[in-house]
Amino acid sequence: MRTTVPVIVAFLSGIILVVSFFFQETSFIGGLSQELKVWLTIVGGFTLLLGVVSITRVNFSGVVRRRPGWGYKILTLISIFAMAIPSILPTSWSPLFGRNAGSIYDWLFVNLDSPMMATMFATLAFYIASAAYRAFRARSAESTILLITATVVMLWRVPMGEALLNMLPGDIPSFLNTYVMGGANMAVQRGIIIGAALGAASMSLRIILGIERTYMGKG
Repeated sequence: MRTTVPVIVAFLSGIILVVSFFFQETSFIGGLSQELKVWLTIVGGFTLLLGVVSITRVNFSGVVRRRPGWGYKILTLISIFAMAIPSILPTSWSPLFGRNAGSIYDWLFVNLDSPMMATMFATLAFYIASAAYRAFRARSAESTILLITATVVMLWRVPMGEALLNMLPGDIPSFLNTYVMGGANMAVQRGIIIGAALGAASMSLRIILGIERTYMGKG
């Protein structure tokens, strides 16, 4: 039963969602599909709650046992509850609760969370530049073309580089936007999206047919 029931549920849910594309939302199949999507949101909320409980338990255990980096775990726990508790309390108790402007949640998000995210992405840019420097070596004609294109595109993406390109003869930024980004780059992106969609469709079919059972903790 522990194996059969999840497979049956996955099969019926997948078949209903696939068949519902051919029916209107007012039909029985369409309404059943909408109901399944609502339940999907509910299950997703419970998984989010499970994730919060899990990260709290792991970090609390690390603090109690004084594992390496337990000070950072304390900061993690404080951050979780400082953001979560004021956001779920009703605003009728105090204007500092909830997620409106001027609340504790809004102040923490604007003054702490947003600057930390900006710092993280700014640091990530240096790692990307370092990886690009190591990857784009002019070892062949193809890698040389990739190196030149990547350098010009990266220059075009920053104000200083765009000003430098505008000083050169010809409308280089317009050429990059039309032919490189809207041509070659778009074609590659569409190829990747098509490949990812085919992979998702094949994985979904394996789950519906009961071939893929890793979601039940089995290989």
